[in-house]
Amino acid sequence: MVSVNRKGEEELNQPLVDSTSTSPSNSVGQGQTDQAKEEDYREKLDLKSKVWIESKKLWHIVGPSILSRVATFSMNIITIAFAGHLGDLELASLSIANNVIVGFNFGLLLGMASALETLCGQAFGAKRYHMLGIYMQRSWIVLFLCCFLLLPLYVFATPLLKLMGQTDDVAEQAGLVALWLIPLHFNFAFLFPLQRFLQSQLRTAVLAWVSLVVLVIHVGISWVFIYWLEFGVVGAAVTLDVSWWLTFFGLLGYTLLGGCPDTWSGFSMEAFSGLWEFVKLSAASGVMLCLENWYYRILIVMTGNLKDATLAVDALSICMSINGWEMMIPLAFFAGTGVRVANELGAGNGKAARFASIVSVVQSTIIGIFFCALIMMLHRQIALIFTSSTDVLDAVDSLSLLLAVTILLNSVQPILSGVAVGSGWQSKVAYLNLGCYYLVGVPLGVVLGWVFDLGVKGIWGGMILGGTAVQTVILAMIVMMCNWEKEAENATMRVQKWSTPNTDSES
Repeated sequence: MVSVNRKGEEELNQPLVDSTSTSPSNSVGQGQTDQAKEEDYREKLDLKSKVWIESKKLWHIVGPSILSRVATFSMNIITIAFAGHLGDLELASLSIANNVIVGFNFGLLLGMASALETLCGQAFGAKRYHMLGIYMQRSWIVLFLCCFLLLPLYVFATPLLKLMGQTDDVAEQAGLVALWLIPLHFNFAFLFPLQRFLQSQLRTAVLAWVSLVVLVIHVGISWVFIYWLEFGVVGAAVTLDVSWWLTFFGLLGYTLLGGCPDTWSGFSMEAFSGLWEFVKLSAASGVMLCLENWYYRILIVMTGNLKDATLAVDALSICMSINGWEMMIPLAFFAGTGVRVANELGAGNGKAARFASIVSVVQSTIIGIFFCALIMMLHRQIALIFTSSTDVLDAVDSLSLLLAVTILLNSVQPILSGVAVGSGWQSKVAYLNLGCYYLVGVPLGVVLGWVFDLGVKGIWGGMILGGTAVQTVILAMIVMMCNWEKEAENATMRVQKWSTPNTDSES
């Protein structure tokens, strides 16, 4: 049984990895031969066969990524659920600390780490395997230093939240929680690059298994810290710190103990070279993704300025938690699409990259339609896991339509962003996100929420129609008009620019 599975995995990876040659000196000529054979093979297939083959490659990444992301996000959901049963104030304070303070930094650091999806994905496709470990170490250095620059947001969380209009009791308790989440903040600098390092070389099963094991541990320590030891909302924050660091050390152990023999050869001083160029690419990636990630965080902050803010924040936080939970599926497609597009472009297969994009968008959209319909059928029942408050349940029920529409749009938009990351368009999409989200979406939400007195429905509806929908349409047009052969050439030049010779292989 083991041999059969191993054989199937080798066949799946064959177009991406040539096990007969890993030396950069041979990769150019051999890569051109492999590319020609691959294109000839694909041309002979009918559409059904092409879709099936691409789907297998895509789900080899997406399947474990869904499990990994759902398990990781479930740790946050479980923690918020525990806090919700402590009281409304505890729910609001942990939600604000997690969604606003941590979420603000999460978006930037996650975006900066996504530079590895471009570099590692294209280098892996071009068979420059030795560069993946060096890229990851550079990312560790850059993100770790960036964490110190972002640290004041945690230290001064209470006055910042009061300045944003949060009530004193919520702001003060959220500020306390934020201080206890500082270890989680530094975890992002190391975990995010490591995850992208593994996923770009199709080492996705370990991501899933480690996340699932840690999820089980998290449930146990959450009960111990929050209920048995009665640490309350502070205990909830500590459980997140412990669980996220367990995830990192599990993946690091796999990497250091021989799980990635071709791409990890140990720590290297070469990681300290070319840091400024790496910072610029990471910054472009960070701006692109953090503008998306911050968008719905701003929605929660704006809602905090409405009448009966605690109830509104509780209801919206529950909706955002549900949206974030389901969002793990599109984000897995985002990762899968980025890897597939980057691998194919790195190998010089522009047509294959285009086809991978289409297959991913169609499959994610079908899943999004299913969850959209599910939300419309369940309404207020979806919030029972978080709260037993009738007022909060009624408020969530009134927002269920907006939640369903958001889920549907988010089944398309992240996949298109994955195409952008795999292609290296981060700077271009950063400007697009800035214009659509913050020059159109947020102002429209303010007008509908306050001028037309539609409250949280107006804010959320305006941000969906003015920001997410417009951005999705424009990004779809950019993808459709893309010259994929030109993108393949650009990927080849990028790999050559960022790579260094692998002297071990050459000797």
